[in-house]
Amino acid sequence: MEPARVAMSRDPVVVTVAPNGGRKTKADHPAIPITPAELADAALRCLEAGAAMIHLHVRDADGRHLLDADAYAAATAAIRRAVGDRLVVQITSEALGRYGPAAQREVIRAVRPEAASLALRELAPDAAEEAAFSELLLWMRRERVTPQIILYDSGDARRLSELRTRGLVPWERLPVLFVLGRYAPGQRSSPADLLPFLSPPAPAFAPWSVCAFGPEEIACVTAGALLGGHCRVGFENNECLPDGSRASSNAELVGATRNALAAVGLPIATADELRAMTAAS
Repeated sequence: MEPARVAMSRDPVVVTVAPNGGRKTKADHPAIPITPAELADAALRCLEAGAAMIHLHVRDADGRHLLDADAYAAATAAIRRAVGDRLVVQITSEALGRYGPAAQREVIRAVRPEAASLALRELAPDAAEEAAFSELLLWMRRERVTPQIILYDSGDARRLSELRTRGLVPWERLPVLFVLGRYAPGQRSSPADLLPFLSPPAPAFAPWSVCAFGPEEIACVTAGALLGGHCRVGFENNECLPDGSRASSNAELVGATRNALAAVGLPIATADELRAMTAAS
C-alpha cells in the first residue's frame, strides 16, 4: 500500500532576489549589477532560476546609493523590457545614511512602483514621524503599491504591532521582512536568529519573508520557508552557495534556493501568485 500523501495547506514560497544593494561594487563581485541593462539581464536570469520578485537599488554616477525617481524609472523600464510582468519590481526606500524620512516617502510617491520596502526604524524612527508613516501606508493602499516593512529585530516587530493596534497601519495583511543577523558580529546569520521573530509572544504578520547575511543565507531562508515564510536572497547580503563556494551570479543563488526548497517539498511562487498573496485587503 502506498504511503498517505500529506497536502500542504500553504501558499507557494516566494523567492525574491536582492541583486546589488546600496553598497557593493564590482570590486566586491564582478557580477554585481549596477546599470539598468545589467539589472535587466540579472532580472531575466533570476526569473528563469525561480525568482518572483526583484528588490531594486539604483546608483548615482559615482556608484553611490540613490533614491531618485528618474533612475528608478530607467531601471524598471529596462527590467520590464526583459521580463514583462513576470517579476514583481520592488524598489527600496533605504536611507543608507544619505536620506531622511521625508525624502524616503517622496521617492515612493514619485515613482509609484508596484512594490516598495520600508524600514520601520527609518520611516518612523520616533513618535514625530508616525503620522507621516501612516499617511504613506494609506496612500500606498489607495495607489495599489504593495509595502514590505523591514524589521531588524523583535523590538521592531513589537513596535509595528503596536502601531497596527493604534490604527496607524491601514492593512489587514501586511507584508514584512525579518532581517536575520543585521547587528550580529560580522553580520553572519544563522537559522536560530529567526526564533525571536516567531516565538510567543512575538506578534504575527502575514505574509512574512526572511533575508540573511553570510554563508548560511540559504539555510536561513529554507528554515523560514518550512515555518511558513518566504525567501529573499542575493548579492546584497551574501555571495556564498550552501557548500561555501562563491556564487558566480545572483541567478545561481536563486537556483540554489529553488533546489533547497524543492528538496523539502516546497513549491515556488510565480509573480502573479505573489500579487494574489499581497493584494490589499
